[in-house]
Amino acid sequence: MLQLKNHYEKDVVPKLIETFKYKNVMQVPKLEKIALNMGLGEAIHNIKLLDSAVEELKIISGQSPVITRAKKSIAAFKLRAGMPIGCMVTLRRNRMYDFYNKLVNIALARVRDFRGVSGKALDRHGNYTLGIKEHIIFPEIDYDKIDRIKGLNITIVTTAKTDEEGKELLRLLGMPFRN
Repeated sequence: MLQLKNHYEKDVVPKLIETFKYKNVMQVPKLEKIALNMGLGEAIHNIKLLDSAVEELKIISGQSPVITRAKKSIAAFKLRAGMPIGCMVTLRRNRMYDFYNKLVNIALARVRDFRGVSGKALDRHGNYTLGIKEHIIFPEIDYDKIDRIKGLNITIVTTAKTDEEGKELLRLLGMPFRN
């Protein structure tokens, strides 16, 4: 963690000031939080699936996740309001930097046929969302103990005002964007 934070303060901030001509160091964008979300529609029928997802997300993030519940009833999916359908965790400060470092340097390298992440997944405010189809790319997950491969959404929230600033911040922090 300290290594990535020191890299941000020593290398990334001066490059961003030079590139975007900021007048103050406080204008430089930084990572605010990382939200991990695991949606499990099958949890309606099999509640044990949700328990395993919570445990695996806890192992990946190093923080206890919150179970998310349905806001509306949808008859076609046999879903009632208040039923548990997923889990999520929000990482800030040290855990955020630890997770980002692990994601960029270890986990993304383990994706099959990896050619880089899309540079178009930014919203208009500099935040980046990444979808992962297999949560087993994280080294903490024991492949023999999982019952089913689950997907995972990762949202990296920055203080950047535009997509260019957010993308440049993530690129300088090591995010492997496609050319």
